[in-house]
Amino acid sequence: VQLVESGGGLVQPGGSLRLSCVASGFTFRQAWMHWARQAPGKGLERIAYILPLGADTVYVDSVKGRFTISRDDATNTLYLQMNSLKTEDTATYYCGTDCTPTYCNHKGQGTQVTVSS
Repeated sequence: VQLVESGGGLVQPGGSLRLSCVASGFTFRQAWMHWARQAPGKGLERIAYILPLGADTVYVDSVKGRFTISRDDATNTLYLQMNSLKTEDTATYYCGTDCTPTYCNHKGQGTQVTVSS
C-alpha cells in the first residue's frame, strides 16, 4: 500500500485548500478511504471517509459543512476540499486505509496545513 498526499500549505482563516492523495498497491475502487489529521501535541483524528463508488460519505462534526471528501477511481485519487478554514484546522493531514476514529493501519507521509493570518 502506497499513499502520497499533496496540496497542503499556508492559508489565511476563511481560505480554502484542496488536498490530493494518490494511491497504489491495492484495489482502490473497492476500498473505504479516509482522511485523518494530527494537530501539534494531539493524537490522530479521522475527519472523513468515503465508501466505494462514493456511495456514502461521513464527517466529524468539526468539519461538517466545510470539508468535502471525494474520489476518482479512474486515477486512484482521493480528494479533500477544505473551505472556510479555521486556525484550529492546522494539522498534518493524512489519507489512509483501514482506519478507526483514532488510528490508520496504512497512511501516507502527510501534508501540512497551516491556517494563520
